[in-house]
Amino acid sequence: MEKIIGIDLGTFNSCVAIVDAGSPQVIANRGGYKTTPSMVAITESGKRIVGHMAKRQAVTNAENTVYAAKRLIGRKYDSAQVRATRATVPYSIVEGPNGDVRLSLRETLYSIPEVSAMLLQELKLVAEEYLGHEVKKAVVTVPAYFNDNQRQATKDAGTIAGLEIIRIINEPTAAALSYGFGKNIDRTVAVYDLGGGTFDVSILEISSNGVFRVVSTAGDSFLGGEDFDQSIIDWLVEGFRDEHDIDLRRDRMALQRLKDAAEKAKTELSTLEETEINLPFIISMGGNEALHLQRSLTRAELEEMTYDLIDRTIAICEHTLDEAGFDKSEIDDLILVGGMTRMPAVQRAVTDWLGKPPCKGVHPDEVVALGAAIQGAALLGQLDQDEEMVLLDVTPHTLGIMVKGGYIEGLIPLNTAVPTSRAKRFTTVRDGQTTVRILVFQGDEPEAKDNELLGEFELTGLRSAPAGEVEVEVTFEINADGIVSVYAKDLDTGKAQSITVTASSGLSAEELKRMTRAAEDYAVAQKLDEEAKQAKQRAEETIASIERLYPEVESLLAGSDFAKEALERASEIIGEARSAIDRGDLAKMKETIDALDRARRMVLGLLGRSA
Repeated sequence: MEKIIGIDLGTFNSCVAIVDAGSPQVIANRGGYKTTPSMVAITESGKRIVGHMAKRQAVTNAENTVYAAKRLIGRKYDSAQVRATRATVPYSIVEGPNGDVRLSLRETLYSIPEVSAMLLQELKLVAEEYLGHEVKKAVVTVPAYFNDNQRQATKDAGTIAGLEIIRIINEPTAAALSYGFGKNIDRTVAVYDLGGGTFDVSILEISSNGVFRVVSTAGDSFLGGEDFDQSIIDWLVEGFRDEHDIDLRRDRMALQRLKDAAEKAKTELSTLEETEINLPFIISMGGNEALHLQRSLTRAELEEMTYDLIDRTIAICEHTLDEAGFDKSEIDDLILVGGMTRMPAVQRAVTDWLGKPPCKGVHPDEVVALGAAIQGAALLGQLDQDEEMVLLDVTPHTLGIMVKGGYIEGLIPLNTAVPTSRAKRFTTVRDGQTTVRILVFQGDEPEAKDNELLGEFELTGLRSAPAGEVEVEVTFEINADGIVSVYAKDLDTGKAQSITVTASSGLSAEELKRMTRAAEDYAVAQKLDEEAKQAKQRAEETIASIERLYPEVESLLAGSDFAKEALERASEIIGEARSAIDRGDLAKMKETIDALDRARRMVLGLLGRSA
């Protein structure tokens, strides 16, 4: 049976899961960890490293180590969020050819989908090693508040990684799927998801007949653990500047060390009341002189410097509950998702807001990937008969067109259940107007310029008439996969024009093909490299095993011509194997392994032993 994996592509950490024999489970990576750091690095030799290995070398290779790429995916280079990120990370962010974001690593430009694909490729490999066969399909989660361009960029990352993303679902929705799976319950739940870089909250109704209905959702795709870390970094930098009149942000290695220390301190303060931040030799002063950074941080101080971030999440929660039309007393369960929900101040704030404690037994780092795997199994009809489920989601943003004055006229409001269709009539605004230009936008700001342009088209050949006399009907449709189609029709003549809105990740079709081919080539090279490593290891182990037997053979069978010839033959084979290892000749290594095994059996035979 074909296996489909569920992937939580996170800002801090990523996770992969499957449904096996009807049971959802997270797959541990080669290091035995159930989550993989969402970090990618390019080494001095040009080698790509991902996950824990990338994290371990981040301080010494700061400018070529990427973290929190998810905060940049699908964004324009000139956006406020990209400007904010450029000021706080040690790696180089530059403008791409299509106004998108590119990263300059070792004098090579990488797109954000390309970097995200490196993570997806690693998670794909983790799943394949566990299952023992190739994986081609995945359900990938995104923040509920992601717009269509960010979702398309995530899909492009899957394509580059060699994965067909058969469905993108929202992270809070995935958490609810995992929470309600197999429980046969009727509950209204609030999912509060505060991760490394994004925040979402969703109100859902879970029915015992397997229907999961999202009632409302909201969030901030630029609010998360990164901002909590940055509060600590700013505190450390300002304190150091006051003491030494030096801005540590100007040193990339120092900045990465500050980042690691801030993340560690934040984590420790979830269980401790106070922690010590100690960074010796944080910056060199020339010669043999260096300055050190050492400060104590209390939990109370951390809460004081980040209370505004927590308050922002609660304000969004209040708005979402109002949109859903529910009273707090009507929410049965509170589900906390994301690593930041381990912070005691976050737990207190959410509990105070809803008036009830969060549910126990939900793993904040794993529940989203598990939900994605469940959705994948459901789409392929691989759940048991009594565990069938239906997911009904909503639009996270308003969809509309630009009207006179540069404003947005919404046709499909946010939190509208999909699939859906809405129509609205407009009139011409100028005398003799024969053409209407339709600009399709997504977003919740009143002015068009503050929202995402998804596409545009023209309806021509309208009847020439005074302003306001010609009516044009515009219809928006969203199907179950979230594909948006827009139709415009002249009600006088019946003439019509339409567009299927294709969100853009910032990559051209040619770039996407090139990056996909490069990723495929890399995967093949990695597989060959892994095979070569395994062959080399096995050959070296067998050589060592044979050579350990030499003294014993020589002492027991001294003077035996047969033993002498056998050892000479064994030595010849060892020489051939070592030559193949030195050349990195995989085919020859594989060939000599069989010969080495025969040589080992021959030497053991001389000693009267079996292999």
